Amino acid sequence: MSELEVRQLRYFVAVAEELHFRRAADRLGIAQPPLSRAIRDLERQLGVRLLERTTRSVVLTPAGEGLLRDARIALDAVGAAAARARHAGLPEPRLRLALKADYDAGLLPRIIAAYERADAAIPVDLILGGRDEQAPALREGRADVALLPAPFDDRDLEFEPLLTEPRLVALAATDPLAARPDLYLADLAGRLLPDGSPADQPDSRLAEAADIPSPASSVAPAVAPAVLPAADRPRDLAQIFSLVELGRIVWFPPASLVRRHPRPDIAYRPVHDLAPSTLAMAWPRNSRSPAVAALVHAATTVAATATATSVGAFAATSAGAGSDAGLAVRFGGFASWDVQPEPDGGRTSHGPAPPPLPGRPAA
Repeated sequence: MSELEVRQLRYFVAVAEELHFRRAADRLGIAQPPLSRAIRDLERQLGVRLLERTTRSVVLTPAGEGLLRDARIALDAVGAAAARARHAGLPEPRLRLALKADYDAGLLPRIIAAYERADAAIPVDLILGGRDEQAPALREGRADVALLPAPFDDRDLEFEPLLTEPRLVALAATDPLAARPDLYLADLAGRLLPDGSPADQPDSRLAEAADIPSPASSVAPAVAPAVLPAADRPRDLAQIFSLVELGRIVWFPPASLVRRHPRPDIAYRPVHDLAPSTLAMAWPRNSRSPAVAALVHAATTVAATATATSVGAFAATSAGAGSDAGLAVRFGGFASWDVQPEPDGGRTSHGPAPPPLPGRPAA
């Protein structure tokens, strides 16, 4: 059997995703007859039927479903290789850091400053995007390293958790729940998150999503919320703040973001059973870049220092208060972050520690 070509995989993926030959041909910018012939030739080459065709529908066979999964991975790898080769060929190498604006726990300026003192440092380009766009950018070769909230799709990536902080609920100041000092998720029944899903059942991966549509939880909410029209779903912080102030949505920002964006018409309240936010730095598993290693080292050093400083500041201000509830970091006048020091020097664990980046200086 001869080897498959990239063109064949692109054609098949288009048909498999559209499940319609004419739409797939339009997407590829070719006529339908050559596309149909190409798929038939691919089936003959592989010796299996990939699609079941009728006059009314196109359905993937089990073999087709398997090829679709592998073809997507192969095409992503080809695209990433091309992107990395083009980037490596630039006259002046640059480090591309992907992140979502304001989702850096306020650490980015210090991380960059520490990185620039490293011998391996090269200029940094910031690639800003929505939540859940950073990991694909790494896999596709559009970024070299990313600062992003965990959990995320870490296929083909290594990552290092930097710090963990609480998330709060942002409510309209006029919301009846704003009169309460703290809440539980069940109290938010009937309210919506920015992505349109029910606030009392946030998906662990998408609860912070501000600009990426996502399915609601598969578990029916106790109180069925109204559906937030797609046109009303916010795509940036300004829109989120406006909709929260109007009482259209609630939101679960990390505490560091709350501290930087106080709003008189928004009430922020702790939610006891809301999972915290973990900030991580990720990079491609096969990366051997000294610049990436230097940035990861700078980030872990800055994060460890920031965590120790925050805990120490609170301990100093609360000495003699008689509290034995553990350490807490105060943001904007409320205490809601219980900090459990880790034996490895302040690093907050988020699952098994990933292998170290080759060439990274020892912390």
